[in-house]
Order: sequence, then C-alpha cells, then structure tokens
Amino acid sequence: MLNSFKPTWMVESIYQISPEQLKKQNVKAVLADLDNTLIAWDNPEGTQATIQWIETMKKNDIEVIILSNNSKKRVGKIARILKLKFVSRGLKPLTRGFTVALNLLPYKKSEIIMVGDQIVTDIRGANAFGIRSALVKPLLDSDAWNTKFNRFIELKIMNYLIKKNPDMKWRNSLHDPIRK
Repeated sequence: MLNSFKPTWMVESIYQISPEQLKKQNVKAVLADLDNTLIAWDNPEGTQATIQWIETMKKNDIEVIILSNNSKKRVGKIARILKLKFVSRGLKPLTRGFTVALNLLPYKKSEIIMVGDQIVTDIRGANAFGIRSALVKPLLDSDAWNTKFNRFIELKIMNYLIKKNPDMKWRNSLHDPIRK
C-alpha cells in the first residue's frame, strides 16, 4: 500500500529538471504543483528562477500546467503572471484535477509527468491517475499551516519507503527511474 506514495524520480528542485531530460523520457507536458514546488508558498509573485524555468520549457515545446489544491484566486494570479494554464482546487490525491489537466492537453498519460513536493497529495495522486512523477524538495523549510500535518505523515512514509528502497535518493536531475 505504501508503494502508492513512491515517486518515479526524486529531484532536488523543479528548476533542475531540463527540457532535454524530459524529452529523453518522452515527456511533453509537466503538471506542476504550485506552493513550495514552482514558487515559495509565501511568495505569490514567483521569482526570476521560476520565470526562466517556464520560459525554457516553453521554448522547448514542453507545456507546463499548474495543478494545485489551492483556490482559483491564488492559483489564477500566478498563472496569469507566468502565462500558464491551471487547475485549481485539484483535490489531490484524488484524480479529478489530473483529469481536468489531461483534458487541457493533446497528450497521452505516458507523455505527462507530475512534479510536486508532497508525496501525500502530488505523488499519490499521480500514481492513482497512472502517470509518472517527480518528487522535489520544498523550496522553503516552512509551510502554510494546512500543510504541516501532511509533512508529519510524509516523514513517516518516506522513512519507510527509503528503508525498503535504497535506490530512493535525491538527485540533481531526472535519472533512471526508481525501481518499483
């Protein structure tokens, strides 16, 4: 059961994922979590690093869609700044938000990856939906109040998964997938 929380890859930061790595894995679209993945949860404007990463993806024909559990107002604001499509109130780990995002894309599930900082929502949801995933470290060590409980649960699950899967290690790029 806990394998449903196991990511395909573990990468230090979303900004270390390059178009070349994605193309090597036949990925044409990235579903990106917003808070503490694409932007720091306490910086709703994003950073230059965020803007550069998005522009690099666009120049290389990799579509990025924000998939967040946050409100339409919050997600829509950053999506307008970054000129990205978005799905708010995605209800991750349920698959509803993933289905909505897939319907915005001309790609198959096998050509999509979910990138997020939480195994309880992002990775579990991607696994339930049947797409690959990359777990990234949160951009900040602090979290919004509503995420702190998830982090407590995640620590227990991650400790178990790492003990059972020694190949689960943080990397600085998409590498060979973690064995299932």
